[in-house]
Order: sequence, then structure tokens, then C-alpha cells
Amino acid sequence: MGTAGVSCDRLLRMTWIRHLLAVAVLPFTVTVVIPIWIARRFRTGFSFGGTPSDIGLQAAGLVVLAIGLTLFAASLGHFIVHGRGTLAPWDPPRKLVIVGPYRYVRNPMISGVVFILAGEALLLRSWVHLQWMLIFLVVNLIYIPLAEEPMLETRFGDDYREYKRRVPRIVPRVRPL
Repeated sequence: MGTAGVSCDRLLRMTWIRHLLAVAVLPFTVTVVIPIWIARRFRTGFSFGGTPSDIGLQAAGLVVLAIGLTLFAASLGHFIVHGRGTLAPWDPPRKLVIVGPYRYVRNPMISGVVFILAGEALLLRSWVHLQWMLIFLVVNLIYIPLAEEPMLETRFGDDYREYKRRVPRIVPRVRPL
């Protein structure tokens, strides 16, 4: 194998390491580490529902969780392929991503994480986990317009401003951009 093959393999490994680090630090902490800590702290564990309403809540939780995972994974894939960056603020996309789920909502990863957290709360039938989801949502509703969007306007200029004007922040639009 020539020198070009070695550097291509190394570049591919480094790209995967960048993405794994970003996922481990951010969404994994929010959707796995903190919910486990909450469950232990408040002695909330999973058990199958004993009533039809409990079973219905848990079934809805599975659906909501699946939607969140699908939305997050699709968003991350587009960041990798089209944006040439990661979800981490320290290694952001180099290109503006407005394809896939980004045609419906500007922050599909955050929307996906909110769905995941809501699904966990429903599966566990846990008010404390629902509160965590609401805290995460409120923090992002404050952070995104105050910090993230100004950085994106600086980085992508008029293209981002037009995108921002046409696509909602968190709640998806019905028709794609």
C-alpha cells in the first residue's frame, strides 16, 4: 500500500475519532449518563407497566425514542457527509447543512435528543426524567439564539440568515425547504 493509502486510512480513523469524541461528550452524556444518574439518585428503575395506561405510556415511549434516535442519527450523518465537521462546538461543520432533516428544522439533533429524553421519561414513567428533558429543552432554547445562531451567522453569512428566516428552530415545519 502506498503513502496515499496510509494517509487516507489515517484520515478516516481521525475523522471517526473526532465524531466518537463529540458524541461521547455531548449527546451520550445528556441521554445516557445523566438519565442513569437521575434514575439512581431518585431510585427510578424500569419495570413493565401493570395497567393498560402504563403499557400505553411505555409503548409511546418506545415510538418517541425511536423517532429521536432516527432524527439524531440522520442529522449526524448529514453533518459528517455534507458539513464536513462534527456536532461539537469545538469542531463545527465547515459547510452549511440544509439537506435531510435540516430542510424541516434548524436543530434536528436537539429535537432528536429531546425526543430521546421524552421517550426515556415515558418508558420509565418518570416525572424526574421528564423534568430533565424540559431543563435540556429550555437551556437550548436560550443557548441557541444567544450563542449558536450568532456564530453561524458569522461563519455562513447571508446563506444562514436566509435559511434561518425560512426554517424553524426546534419545531419542524410541515413542508421541507
